Order: sequence, then structure tokens, then C-alpha cells
Amino acid sequence: MANLGVEAECEPLIGDHTSGSREWDIIETQENYKSRWRSIRILYLTMFLSSVGFSIVIMSIWPYLQKIDQSADASFLGWVIASFSLGQMVASPIFGLWSNYRPRKEPLIISIFISVAANCLYAYVHVPASHNKYYMLIARGLVGFGAGNVAVVRSYIAGATSLQERTSSMANTSTCQALGFILGPVFQTCFALIGEKGVTWDVIKLQINMYTAPVLLGAILGVLNIILILAVLREHRVDDSGQPYKSLNFGAANTEEVQISQGNIDQFAVVATNVLFFVVLFIFALFETILTPLTMDMFAWTQEQAVLYNGIILAALGVEAVVVFLGVKLLSKMVGERALLLGGLLVVWAGFFILLPWGNQFPKIQWKDLHNNSIPNTTFGEIMIGLWKSSREDHNKLPTGCPIEQAWCLYTPVIHMAQFFTSAVLIGMGYSACNVMSYTLYSKILGPEPQGIYMGWLTASGSGARILGPVFISHVYTYLGPRWAFGLVCGIVLLTVTLLGVVYRRLIAFSVRYGRVQESPS
Repeated sequence: MANLGVEAECEPLIGDHTSGSREWDIIETQENYKSRWRSIRILYLTMFLSSVGFSIVIMSIWPYLQKIDQSADASFLGWVIASFSLGQMVASPIFGLWSNYRPRKEPLIISIFISVAANCLYAYVHVPASHNKYYMLIARGLVGFGAGNVAVVRSYIAGATSLQERTSSMANTSTCQALGFILGPVFQTCFALIGEKGVTWDVIKLQINMYTAPVLLGAILGVLNIILILAVLREHRVDDSGQPYKSLNFGAANTEEVQISQGNIDQFAVVATNVLFFVVLFIFALFETILTPLTMDMFAWTQEQAVLYNGIILAALGVEAVVVFLGVKLLSKMVGERALLLGGLLVVWAGFFILLPWGNQFPKIQWKDLHNNSIPNTTFGEIMIGLWKSSREDHNKLPTGCPIEQAWCLYTPVIHMAQFFTSAVLIGMGYSACNVMSYTLYSKILGPEPQGIYMGWLTASGSGARILGPVFISHVYTYLGPRWAFGLVCGIVLLTVTLLGVVYRRLIAFSVRYGRVQESPS
């Protein structure tokens, strides 16, 4: 499996010279080919570090927030967590537009520098005498703003690969992103050995402890990433058949490029793909959010058990995602991207359908009043708060089960363990396939023109989904229960499948649409 990415990168740059394809008038040299792929691999690293920046502190935000500012509550925690996605949503179109008219190095370096500065600010939020929680909010928002460079990364890769290379490259990019989300909490766990006190560098008022060490590592890696971008990254653009362009994305286009890119982008397909991508991320975000309260309610797990077991489940889903990302490279050649996207949505629907409560067995009822993450209330911060309370409470004294405050606990059948695990596997598999295929199809629909602003809007739609998904599921689950919550999700997925059916024939590559390149139908 490890050789799949290398094999895909060594594929011919163009397909057979059929009647629908153009002959080359510019030949890519071996030196240019090697430089192009070195640049793409540097951006794989950038994508990895971007996702690590989000996940490396996610498990320690709550105790650190409580330590620096006693006035912070669960509601504010929700804002701190959401600020990353809000920052990314704002920044993605800005960096994308910037990359359309200037060398991609510029927005990449500036965005990474912002992330480095934000990580340093996070390490110093304990220093001010007051309002510390707002400094943390700003720091996490700026880290998210810097992560808006995801749009630049994907637009560069889309513009530097041919149609034959595109699916493999997008899968590699998503693999690096998934690995970042998996390894971030692992790095955090390793730094936990330093302890809360750690060591203090009095001269510069720097505390190096289990809360600040991860972001300081992120800052160091960011600096190294900037150095690699300056030293290795070069501007490369090829058309859908693999032919290099004489002019790059910034500056005025020459006559040849205008002729090559003649034709209008299918804006309806563009909007539809943004909607599809939003739904895909919306669904997985709400699934991640509901894991802890669902398992505590249905299986009577304590907070400690929920944190441990769900952490293992999410790590396993991350590994599953990497396997799926590698597998779609082969499957896309056999059935095509559109069929894989449709199949992924159907698998996700099956996962949530299986998760619906059935039968006449009911969950254990928690009769005592317990305010924990089983009752999300108004923000998903109160869902997340249980992830950090476990080490501070004696769980042997806490009641477990489905809280009586949730009236649906009295009449909703229990979700069995086999249902839950089968559903998790299917949802993880379907989401991973849909994620890669959405990006791949989107980049192909846009064609040879610079894709920065379009990728910015796609990234922004995904960030919005990660904000709205937890809010939606926390309200519906709390007040109506899993039957309504997952039933509505099944309905949303079916509507999405219907939308995909409507636009299915329009989700084709720009060059295929205008007959310049032939691609296998799917």
C-alpha cells in the first residue's frame, strides 16, 4: 500500500493521443517534472502541519482555559473551539484570491507566519493580568486564519497535476490531512509527561508545560515549513492533459493560455459541488460531536470511559480514512469519481440508518441530576467539556445512563453496541471517500484556470459545516433524541443523493466537457 502514492506520481503525464486530445507543443523536461513533484510534496507537508495545528491542543484547551481564567465557562469553550473554523472560513477565500494573482509562496508564507505568531500568543496567554480567555480566543482564531492556506494548497495541486494525476494527488493530500488529525492528540499525550508545572524561562516569561509545549512545537515546525517553501517550492502549472503552461497564474495571461482555457466554467456544477461538500463535512462533524453523549447515554459509560473509548474509536476511524484514501486511487480508475461519491453517500446513509433505535429494550435511566456532556444545552462547548472533566472527578460516585431530564430516554429504544460499531465503520468509510471525491471533482470541473478563489469558497463551506453540524446535532439530540436526530440526518443524505443525481452528468472535467481530453465515463 505504501507504494501506491509513488506509483501514482509516476504515471504518464497525458493519456493516449486520441482524436479528442491535443498534441503537445511544449514538452515537460525531467528536471521540471522532478521540481513539480518536489513542490507538491512540500504542500503535502503543509497540509499535514495545518491539521496538526488544530488537533494538537484540542484535548488540553479546557484545563488550560480554566487555569488561565477562572471566569471561563463551557459556553466560552465552545467559542474557543469554533474560532478555528471561523478564522479558516474567513481566510480561505482571501488567500485563495491572493494566490490567483500573485506567486503562491506569498499567501503560503504569510499564512504560516500568522499561525506561528498565533501559537506563540497561545503560549503567552497566561501573562496578562486579566481577560486571558479572550487572548486564547484570538490565538485560536488566528491559528484558524492561518489554516486558510488549505485553499492555496489544493488550488496549487489542482493546477500542477494532469487529470490522470489529480485523483491520486488529492487522495495523498487528504491522507496527510487525516494523519495530522490522528497524530496531533498523540503529540499532546506525549507532552503530558512534562506536567502542568513544567519549567519557566523567567527572562522571557515563557512557561513550557503540557499546555504550551505542543504549540511551541507547532511554531517551530511552522518556521521549518516556511524555510522549505522558500527553498523548494517553485511555481508549476499544467493543463488537464499535462502540458506545461508558459505563463503562471499571476500576471497577465498570454494569448496561448486564453485560447487553451476558452470556455465557461459550469457554475451550476460548482455550486452543487460546494453544497455536496458542505453536507459531507456537516454530517461527519455532527457524528464526531455526538459520540461522547451518545455512548454515555446508551451504554452507561462514565466520562472517563467515554473519553478513552471514543478516543480509540476516532483514532481507528482516522486509520480507516487513510486506508480509504489509498484505496480510492485504484477504485476511481475502475468506476470513476462520480460513482465513488454516490457510493460514499449511500454508505453514509446506511451507517446512520443502522444507528436508528429499534426494538423494545430501553437504555439505563440516570435518575440523579447530573450536568455533564450528556446534556449539550445551547452550545457544543458543553458537549466537549466532558472530555476534560474525567481526571478531576471520582467516577465511581457519579450516576451513569440516560439522564431523566431528556424525556426521550423513557420511550426511545437503546442503540446496541453492534449497531454503533457497524455504523461508525460505515460512516467513516463513506465520509472519507466523499471527502476526496468532492475535492477531485471540484478541481476537474474548474479546469485550467487558477482555482484559488474557488478552492477558498469550498474550504469556507467546509469550515461553516464544522461550525453548524455540532450546533444542529446538540439541539436535536438533546430535545428530540437519537431517533429524530439520525432520522433527519438520513433525510439530509437522501436529499443530497437526489441533488447528486440531478447534477451527475454535469460533474465532468472542464477539458472533457469541451472535448479536449477524453476520460473514461463513470
